[in-house]
Amino acid sequence: MAARVASSKHFSSFLFSSKVTSFSPAYYSTNIVGESPVLVRDFIHAALYDPEHGYFSQRSGSVGVLDRSIKFNQLEGRKAYVKHLDAIYKQSDISWFTPVELFKPWYAHGIAEAIMRTANLSVPLKIYEIGGGSGTCAKGVMDYMKLNAPTRVYDNMTYVSVEISSSLAKKQLETVGEVDSHLAKFRVECRDAADPNGWGHEQQPCWVIMLEVLDNLPHDLIFSKNQVASWMEVWVEKRHDRAEPCELYKPLEDPLIASCMEILDLAKDGSTRGTIAGSFAKSTWAKILPKPRRCWLPTGCLKLLQVLHGALPKMSLIASDFSYLPDVRIPGERAPLVASKKDGNSSDHNNYLDAKGDADIFFPTDFWLLERIDHYCSGWLKPHENNSSKKGKKRRTLTLDTSSFMEEFGLPSKTRTKDGYNPMLDDFKNTKFYLSVPTHNIK
Repeated sequence: MAARVASSKHFSSFLFSSKVTSFSPAYYSTNIVGESPVLVRDFIHAALYDPEHGYFSQRSGSVGVLDRSIKFNQLEGRKAYVKHLDAIYKQSDISWFTPVELFKPWYAHGIAEAIMRTANLSVPLKIYEIGGGSGTCAKGVMDYMKLNAPTRVYDNMTYVSVEISSSLAKKQLETVGEVDSHLAKFRVECRDAADPNGWGHEQQPCWVIMLEVLDNLPHDLIFSKNQVASWMEVWVEKRHDRAEPCELYKPLEDPLIASCMEILDLAKDGSTRGTIAGSFAKSTWAKILPKPRRCWLPTGCLKLLQVLHGALPKMSLIASDFSYLPDVRIPGERAPLVASKKDGNSSDHNNYLDAKGDADIFFPTDFWLLERIDHYCSGWLKPHENNSSKKGKKRRTLTLDTSSFMEEFGLPSKTRTKDGYNPMLDDFKNTKFYLSVPTHNIK
């Protein structure tokens, strides 16, 4: 939900002395785990989104809002930009500024232009945004449509924000409401987008926007004691002889975990798919030097895309997020960063179990895997089947790094400083955009 300000989430930490409110222990809890064990994804969901103790539920102030747009063309260069941001952070009681906020309105305008070039404008334009933050993207997109789209497109458009945080939902209405004509076309639905009960069944083409949503979606964890041992589900339990929660390993049974492993082509028994020689070599090496394995699975992303494809079969999708994260201390492939911030100081945790509502948990997005999940949820990709015999993919997809996306659809000259430095293009090297639109191959 909350993106970090530049090429890593540490950017604000080591460049800026952010003023952040101290939170009392009442805002977080060691009771995230009840008497019964829970899957890792349920632990993460509670740590982030629990209505009473979750990180985002209690800390709507972690998503910053700028009073006015930054005038990049008036800044000399990177040093001046950093100094300007330093001043903003010192005046603010927040943890992070999202890219769409830092570069408003230009970041949202680039997204709006991508939609305009791709959407079927012969039908009313309908946009859903998942996790709309402070409403800056919604307002920027609607501003752009009002100024640049045909009048009938703006007049007939609908923009729906699906927001799990009630405080952020209220803020979005305030932001969009700065332009009176937007309000009749905009609404906020305060609910979990991954809950299928909140959706109807939209038969018309529509767009879904997800900015920095994937990094905060719950993940599952699987564990194997060595390179050839069977994978196990990881659960989290509270034991009476320990103050902190701990891990519990169970045989694979969860259907979401099974589907994710199928998409990744991971054998449940821990063996290597492929040649006999390769499997033998790995087995021999495991005996000589056994090494535990951990693999993080984006089951939250899988669940969300299953729901979206079911409810919005003709949706087009535009998502942006981190493609990698630096200095990750937690073990495992696609492991998250877990970070707390207090009194302007940011600290990373060595264990995801340290997050009990007082820490952000965010994951890198494997965009190759995201594409496979997207095709899987659309009904086209069936792992272990020969898809070459199919008539065609149901989705056309494209992954671009942020600078390429903005150079194609945005106005990067608007975020360039006097000496040519451009933070929107230069500072977000570890973020990408993913675009996915339906094709006519429906069989």
